[in-house]
Amino acid sequence: MTSAPTRPVDLYPTRGAEEVLIGRKDPAVWSEPGTPGPFWARELEEYDRDGFVTVDELVTPAEVDELRTELDRLVADPALRTDERAIVEPRSQEIRSVFEVHRISEVFARLAADPRVVGRARQILGSDVYVHQSRINVKPGFGASGFYWHSDFETWHAEDGLPQMRTVSVSLALTPNHTTNGSLMIMPGSHRTFLGCAGATPADNYRESLRMQDAGTPSDAALTTFADACGIRHFTGPAGSATWFDCNALHGSGDNITPYPRSNVFLVFNSVENPPELPFAAPVRRPSFIAARPGDRP
Repeated sequence: MTSAPTRPVDLYPTRGAEEVLIGRKDPAVWSEPGTPGPFWARELEEYDRDGFVTVDELVTPAEVDELRTELDRLVADPALRTDERAIVEPRSQEIRSVFEVHRISEVFARLAADPRVVGRARQILGSDVYVHQSRINVKPGFGASGFYWHSDFETWHAEDGLPQMRTVSVSLALTPNHTTNGSLMIMPGSHRTFLGCAGATPADNYRESLRMQDAGTPSDAALTTFADACGIRHFTGPAGSATWFDCNALHGSGDNITPYPRSNVFLVFNSVENPPELPFAAPVRRPSFIAARPGDRP
């Protein structure tokens, strides 16, 4: 008789009756000190302390041009608009995000496999990695909506089944990012505490949450507590600059009501030693184009 697989202990309970605060139980930097890689030691120390680190020129201007041309091509593709991987802006009906870009585009596939990118992910996570999620976010001027405050890990744990905080994201600017055009904001040090959110996860929550997040959203009181303790940092920079940030860092971005677009590509790397389990707080696992697993189709 075959016994059922043992479910791992839930280190970070969420989506219950009340919000809970839990001290982080995992390292932020998993590799041993002195592990070779693209990051300097001081950069890893900064990442460990704050939950993020910036790289002024991750890719060259010529590479930015190629990536931006590819982004424009994807957004303009009428066939992609009807694909469920394309998320449409509620107000303007323009494309807001395109998921799984490293699988539908050779240009973004090369970026995800670039040693400057994947080497840094391996250095932070202390293991080989795979792409858990990839997407382009497009914020055209004059009204593109923002992304409310959240911890990615809260969602990835609750709805995708990632057991540990062993996942890192990189946001690469494909247009200049200003404080005025909806740039990324992070609360420094917030990655050290897990905020378990209140409320159950609706069935097929991803269909609505990718447009406007509700489940897994912190309360105003909790966000005020974190902001008072941690502060808020804006990330600005020219096209080609990048921000690496921890999966549990509280972050968000505002609307873009300026004339100046803000477009970024996001790549999320998960350790191969942290494969998804069953969701910890959702009825079913989200589709693989949002939350890939090791061994998914190439």
